[in-house]
Amino acid sequence: MRSAGVRFLVAGLLVLLMFIPLFFVGAVIDSRANYSRQAVSEVGEEWGGPQLLSGPVLVIPVEGPVTRTESRDVTDPVTGQVRQETYEVTEIRQKPSIYILPEGFAAEVDTATEVRSRGIFQVPVYTATAVLRFGFDTSTAAGWLADGERAVWDQAWLRLSLTANRALRGEAVLTVDGVEKGLEPLSGGGRTGGILAVLGDPRGAEGYELRLGLNGAEELRLTPVGRDSRVTITSDWPHPSFFGAFLPDGSNIAEDGFEATWTIPHLARALPQVSREDFDGIARSDTAFGVRFFQPNDFYQKAYRAARYGVLFIALTFLTVLLIENRTRRPTHPVQYILIGLAQSIFVLLMVAYAEQIGFGAAYALSAGATVALLTMFGALGLKLGRRTAVLAVMLLLTYGVLYLILRSADYALLAGATLAFAALAGTMYLTRNEDWYGPPREKGTGWFSSGEEKESDDADPAPR
Repeated sequence: MRSAGVRFLVAGLLVLLMFIPLFFVGAVIDSRANYSRQAVSEVGEEWGGPQLLSGPVLVIPVEGPVTRTESRDVTDPVTGQVRQETYEVTEIRQKPSIYILPEGFAAEVDTATEVRSRGIFQVPVYTATAVLRFGFDTSTAAGWLADGERAVWDQAWLRLSLTANRALRGEAVLTVDGVEKGLEPLSGGGRTGGILAVLGDPRGAEGYELRLGLNGAEELRLTPVGRDSRVTITSDWPHPSFFGAFLPDGSNIAEDGFEATWTIPHLARALPQVSREDFDGIARSDTAFGVRFFQPNDFYQKAYRAARYGVLFIALTFLTVLLIENRTRRPTHPVQYILIGLAQSIFVLLMVAYAEQIGFGAAYALSAGATVALLTMFGALGLKLGRRTAVLAVMLLLTYGVLYLILRSADYALLAGATLAFAALAGTMYLTRNEDWYGPPREKGTGWFSSGEEKESDDADPAPR
């Protein structure tokens, strides 16, 4: 078993075997990540949860004639026979309402954040104050009435959809031309909350202003309901992640918070300004935008990448041991390779366990340092590498340094990993350019699996009796 070719093949099979412990390591990381997400979700929901403000929308009830066909039994006075007679009945009933979106819509949302804890996990939550200013062009409603229909202007009402009413805190004030209007919770039995205000006849009203105080967690979104929409969000959170159907026109991000502004014309959103259908669901799903209160220390994602690249770094370590081991002695045993691979697999678990307590940077340094020290000591004492132990130590330091760069930058992870793999393969091909892969003739009593005792050959002289 001293053949270089056989040793390389066995080492390759052992690398594939290392997928098993790395699989279980990945399962543990997934379990911890789910536990973290559950804690974040529970705290966020208790505080108010992710918030989505959609609206406002002016709803104008419509009445109109509805004709239906009825039947009745009629008895012929001459013959006494009963026959069925049909006739039409016209009634005035409620028809589909008219929904009008604002002409101009300006929203200013200011959020103050704080960090809540659940066990070892921290969750950013916020308290927001939203000021919405808008106005409606009610003259467009007449063109949406069919013959015989009429708009019930004195029953017009305003609606603003929310993710959940329980998030509302502090003030909730609606003024129309300086006159305050009463607000009520929107009750429809659906999954979406909201508030409404009965306006009376809105014709002639020019300026609307709605002030809301609400709690939330993780994210805050709005919908661009105006013909011209301008939204500004300010916060003291230094790590915003903008997302949704529209990104901000400009943003200013600093250590003490951020400010972002969106300007969206009506042509950029697929919403009719006036309609007989309620497009709030489409507005929420297709046009919403906003900000996530991102936590940059999501070390679980880094741990996933470390587990995915784990086989590559285990293979590099195996290659290094193969190339630098003292060939005049017994070659490295498969069990020793397995111990090396297990140590590098447990590194990922150590990193996650310590990162939950002391943060990613310190946890990586501590875990990588412990792993490099352990493998270096094993190379010196277990593998008997002698002076070649320094080569193993340098390779491990370089490997874990490159891994740190890969974990810190997801954008360049593939580039770094592919380059490292190619460099390792090229180095191996160069160092083994003169290798006799078949090896010298095998001597008895040597190799990985030899018991150290030679069997008697078939042609050996029998022992004297």
